Amino acid sequence: MTDRCVAVAWSGGRDSTALLHATLKAAALLGVRVAALHIHHGLSPHADDWVRSCQRQAGRWRRRGLPLLLRVERLSGAPAAGESVEAWARAQRYQALRRLAVEQGARIVLLAHHRRDQAETFLLQALRGAGVAGLAAMPAGLDRNGMLWLRPWLDHTDAQIAAYVRRYRLGHVEDDSNADPRHARNRLRLQVWPALSAAFPGAEAALADSAAWSGEAAQCLHELARLDLAAARDGDGLAWQALATLSAARRSNALRHWLLERTGVRPPASLIDRLARELGPRTSASWPLPQGELRAYRGLLAVHAGPATTEAPVASREHALCVDAPGFYPLPGWGGGLSVRPAPQGGVPLAWLGWLELRERIGAERFQAGPGRPPRSLKKQYQAAGVPAWMRVGPLLYRGSQLLFVPGLGLDGRALEAPGQPRVLLDWQRLH
Repeated sequence: MTDRCVAVAWSGGRDSTALLHATLKAAALLGVRVAALHIHHGLSPHADDWVRSCQRQAGRWRRRGLPLLLRVERLSGAPAAGESVEAWARAQRYQALRRLAVEQGARIVLLAHHRRDQAETFLLQALRGAGVAGLAAMPAGLDRNGMLWLRPWLDHTDAQIAAYVRRYRLGHVEDDSNADPRHARNRLRLQVWPALSAAFPGAEAALADSAAWSGEAAQCLHELARLDLAAARDGDGLAWQALATLSAARRSNALRHWLLERTGVRPPASLIDRLARELGPRTSASWPLPQGELRAYRGLLAVHAGPATTEAPVASREHALCVDAPGFYPLPGWGGGLSVRPAPQGGVPLAWLGWLELRERIGAERFQAGPGRPPRSLKKQYQAAGVPAWMRVGPLLYRGSQLLFVPGLGLDGRALEAPGQPRVLLDWQRLH
């Protein structure tokens, strides 16, 4: 298999057929192999007909000596509940295109988007309240994980492509879903665009130019964020002290880029707005993320993977526990469990754990951090030990009226002073 291969995303429609034809003409002169990649979404009753149409056209071009290889992939699955069909199909299509391109040894995939597509995307993003990254619409070229996605016709007009198709008498399929007004792009194309272009004949070019300007602005903001984050990084987290030196706009920009970097998901504007209002040098708080939590404590902001900390309903919590041997004792009502393991030294007598009461904090508890040390309120002990709010969860363990164990702090020093054999150590673990 030669390395000189370029892939073209080919739906069989007018635009991609024109791009594939133009690519084949150039490739024949350059000795480059062309892989036409067709994705069968399974969403239209005509999808099988489109595959057969592409197969017939590919056969005709090959018989004329053009260096074409057709690859078809049928998608399986369906959008999740509440997920946009358009978004699901787009994500699945790009994943499949990449797989097929890699199989053929291609490192370039050509896409047939043109200037009207760019203008429409800019408008749709604006109507969704997107920032400059969204308004930048579609880049002419993007290198993602070693695959170069190129849109060579992004500056070409719809009329120019239509003229190319007429000149070479290219047959193509018509996607009936393009007339379905349930899709946002179709509503814009069918209902809004004719009136817009009639009132503003230069709308397409102007909106495409705005997308290009937005792309430059987005790149500038990315470079600025890199500079600001370099000064604010503290391990995997961000130091508030450095963020505080930035203007509000630069701080939001840095946080937006850092969260995208850490989570792989562009953070919603609502989260950035909350952080602008709630973050401060002494903030101790957490904010939910799609795959974890964003936590702030003692001037450090960090992303923690896993489910967000949530309080279980009080009615579902266990109130007593019998511990008779080392092991793990799940307490799902409290969102975690108690780990009991043998203690080589220190620890609490196992015999004391035969009947434990599980209680919630009420605010008057006093905890002794070690043998001989004075008891202090739990709040002060948490602060002294640097235990953030999201780790102050779980039940307080009592033996009668004596406090034995506090999640996040450990065993009470008065329990450590007492004799007993054998001894064990306790640890609270959240259930994920």
